[in-house]
Amino acid sequence: MILCLSNDEFRYELENICRIFFPDEKVELAADISGADRYALVREENSDKGLSAKAELCLDGCFTSEYIPISREGESDPSERERVLAESLFECFCRLCGFRPKWGILTGVRPAKLMRTKAETLGNNGAIGFFTEKMLVSPEKAALCAEVSQSEEAIRSLSSPSSCSVYVSIPFCPTRCSYCSFVSHSIERSADLIEPYLERLCSEIEAISETVKRFSLRVETIYVGGGTPSILSAPQISRLLDCITNSFDMTRVREFTFEAGRPDTIDAEKLSRVWNGGAGRVSINPQTFSNDILRNIGRRHTAEQAIEAIKTARKVGSFVVNMDLIAGLDGDTPEGFAKSVIETVALRPENVTVHSLSMKKSSSQVTQGEAHYCAEGLAASEMLTAGEKILRESGYIPYYMYRQSKTVGNLENVGWTLPGYEGLYNVYMMDETHTILSAGAGAVTKLRCAETGEIKRVFNYKYPYEYISRFDEILARRANSDEILKGYLY
Repeated sequence: MILCLSNDEFRYELENICRIFFPDEKVELAADISGADRYALVREENSDKGLSAKAELCLDGCFTSEYIPISREGESDPSERERVLAESLFECFCRLCGFRPKWGILTGVRPAKLMRTKAETLGNNGAIGFFTEKMLVSPEKAALCAEVSQSEEAIRSLSSPSSCSVYVSIPFCPTRCSYCSFVSHSIERSADLIEPYLERLCSEIEAISETVKRFSLRVETIYVGGGTPSILSAPQISRLLDCITNSFDMTRVREFTFEAGRPDTIDAEKLSRVWNGGAGRVSINPQTFSNDILRNIGRRHTAEQAIEAIKTARKVGSFVVNMDLIAGLDGDTPEGFAKSVIETVALRPENVTVHSLSMKKSSSQVTQGEAHYCAEGLAASEMLTAGEKILRESGYIPYYMYRQSKTVGNLENVGWTLPGYEGLYNVYMMDETHTILSAGAGAVTKLRCAETGEIKRVFNYKYPYEYISRFDEILARRANSDEILKGYLY
């Protein structure tokens, strides 16, 4: 698609509007639209009536345009001018594609954080009004976002300037799911890497513990994620968790989570090692309770195995259990997704995370154009609506939220909880409440300045073989992280 602008200053946001509707299509900035089958022309026009935004959109011979005046006050405000330009282009896309995404022109990963920021100056009702009137967010999504923002506030208040969390990455899986975009490696190809990886991972965890001691930090939460951490053998799980519990003052840690992941990697012995290793929270992720869909997406487990894994976890220890579901999987329907939610709540996990399918370039599924964001987007939206109704009626409340680019229907991911079982790490990580010290391949350390809120990111190598072979550089980056942290704290 060709994007032609009168002012390149607003390029980023207008490209994002195009990607809401055509996530897999390259957006090219050009001054000439001659001969283009798909183009968007967006410009500001001056007249005796003032400044206006005008958008023209052509999709394979279908044409529409939108003209929106910019208020006198907005003429001197670049952010308002950008917003009105985005609104004009959004309305054109909605008209030609026949689909109106419920999050409007709002982009960004953390809508609840924006809601809270707006509420600080506009009040709660004013913040909701900003979402619905200015960002074109549907009333139900704005209300959901406001509810999540208030839930997050109680968790954020537990954090102090000296707080941090620790993330540990296990980037291995039994097989790669068709929708997956995470940096994870099939165990079929990378089993030989696990032992040397684990050795270096434990060394990095010990280096992180030195950082915690040096700066007198308080570790609030620890999260072992993936990938599929339960791909490790039972002895390897014990070895990793022993390293963690020996490295940090666990008497001060509020929450320790092990993301077991896929049911086909979970058994009683492994769960016993997790429980005895100190992790009180475990995530077991069926994604769907349809065996046909599980086969379609390349997951080698059944719905029955997921149920058995949950029952085993209940027998082994008093875990707080999370279960993940995904709306929008290939072959699913609103009725089928509702059935999966009903199956989930019947097991009474303390947490249920409902994800919307995100179609990243690195996933093996390929979708194109309006069909993906109209038919499938509408279906996914119906799934979330049905799921929310079932969860609320079953006693769950929403407590954290995030959004990803290229998500079916431009929808959201929401964490639901039985009251009193909120996952702290999820909020701290998404809200960027405090520093996250991360270990392992693909891990990203986020250093937060308590005074200004500034975030600096330090990236580890993505792939396990790089992490193993260049581990000296990983330790050097960690030393650099300490220097940044020193500047933030003193």
